[in-house]
Amino acid sequence: MKSKFAKKIALVTGANRGIGFETSKQLSQFGLKVILTARDRIKGENATKKLKDQGLDVIFYELDVTDKENITNVCNTIEEKFSRLDVLVNNAAILYDPYQSALNADLEIVNQALRTNLYGPWLLCQAFIPLMKRNNYGRIVNVSSGAGSLHYMNGGAPAYGISKVALNALTRKLASKLAGTNILVNSIDPGWVATDMGGKGGRPVAEGAKGIVWACLLPNNGPSGGFFYDGQTERW
Repeated sequence: MKSKFAKKIALVTGANRGIGFETSKQLSQFGLKVILTARDRIKGENATKKLKDQGLDVIFYELDVTDKENITNVCNTIEEKFSRLDVLVNNAAILYDPYQSALNADLEIVNQALRTNLYGPWLLCQAFIPLMKRNNYGRIVNVSSGAGSLHYMNGGAPAYGISKVALNALTRKLASKLAGTNILVNSIDPGWVATDMGGKGGRPVAEGAKGIVWACLLPNNGPSGGFFYDGQTERW
């Protein structure tokens, strides 16, 4: 599928399976070159091969979003090889913890969730925004959750939910600092999706990824600093 997005480059974290894998697939089908990343090299390479076997333009980089040195090395490699990154999808996330409550949560588990679900995206944004500024173009998509909405908040899954609330706050702060540029930053709630993390009974992965892809392909006058579900405004 050819399109006006054919020369753009996207990086998707946590993309060896689930929503990240499907997002990589759909972006590739729109003509973007996709850098599929994952912590596990073998799983990441196998996922990349599946998409390449479909004729899609996907390459693999090993990336642990909690490792600042690893992030810096990947950023330097992309800058040297492509001189640009147009789309950053912060999808990698861990620790959906419905077995905990806010009353008795193990704060070390909460800290682990924050390291991946908040600090990882934050480090990646700090690494790649200068490159986006240089090219006057960027779409940053933070994959959030309904569990991160204060409107729907309850006492369960505290590590995961609080990490996603914080990710939404990061979206707002980055969007504010980037106002007036052509770098748009948004949070996306993909809904309850049938993945290894989401479990059975959720919506199909392809449907969950569509809202993410929508935010990746926003026009220059598109929204920034928002929280969306299937392209519609979600309650914070």
